[in-house]
Amino acid sequence: MSQNKPAQIWSKTQFQDHEIWTGETEAMRISLIPSIGSKMISLYNLETGREWLTQSENYNVPGFGRPFTESSGSGWDEMFPTINPCRYSGSPWPEVELPDHGEVWSIPWQAKADAEGRELHCEVRGVRLPYLLSKTYSFPAPDRLRIGYAVKNLSAAPMSFLWAAHPLFQVEEGMEIRVPQGLNEIVVSYSAGNRLGRTGEVRSWPQPLADRPDIRLDRTGTSEQGTAEKYYFAGPLPSGRAGIYDPAKGEGLELAFPVDKVPYLSVWANDGGFEGQYHLALEPATGFLDDLSYAREHGQAAEVGPDRVYEWFLEVSWI
Repeated sequence: MSQNKPAQIWSKTQFQDHEIWTGETEAMRISLIPSIGSKMISLYNLETGREWLTQSENYNVPGFGRPFTESSGSGWDEMFPTINPCRYSGSPWPEVELPDHGEVWSIPWQAKADAEGRELHCEVRGVRLPYLLSKTYSFPAPDRLRIGYAVKNLSAAPMSFLWAAHPLFQVEEGMEIRVPQGLNEIVVSYSAGNRLGRTGEVRSWPQPLADRPDIRLDRTGTSEQGTAEKYYFAGPLPSGRAGIYDPAKGEGLELAFPVDKVPYLSVWANDGGFEGQYHLALEPATGFLDDLSYAREHGQAAEVGPDRVYEWFLEVSWI
């Protein structure tokens, strides 16, 4: 009987006074810290020996409402229910101020594996808005991670929100950014020194400036380049896929998500222009242009009804 028992995938250890959960298959290993916003600190390809997430020697806890720049600048965080700090600006919470990069990255989550150790369930309650956000990690295949998300509205009124994944991937010069075919415009959210323009300006993809053919956004730059940009692809996506591929080493990863629930995609490309850091984030999102109040005003925010649940997923696989 014991020989037929499924192998345990999830295990728990201690790291820097934090509880850390690790899930491992033959091809993939991930680790996360529930007490620090359920931050994923490792996404490791066991087949090639590549660590995909930026690393830190100190995973500090800035505390609720602190600027995101006080965090470790590493790993994978959850952005919810906004990215930019803003006021909810609508009934029934018109005066509620939402902090930088949202609420849930800076507060502890509860985490528990199922009885067989095959799935890990994490959840957290809202601070300034009434919700329960949960996610369940599982491995549908040895080389594929699935994160199932659900937000339950604990109030008697509809609640708008903006969720985005925020995985800071380690990159090298010349890696390819892969997005669905047919995308040809981006909207600038942030550009250091206004290299691509100001917030809200529309540019072409992948070559945003007609007079600068040397600037291509579908390739990673160098750590010394001194640029940093955040942009969204204009309008809802034709399909829910995005990836990074390293042609020099012949490997990459792909994100997959349901476009009916997660219709937007942004890219954060930091080539040394923000705090000297070097990384790339592919950020599937339920709302547009980082600011929940902006998204609500333009009909580009997700909404969950009173006492209802909004569900979506994100899968990561090797390519």
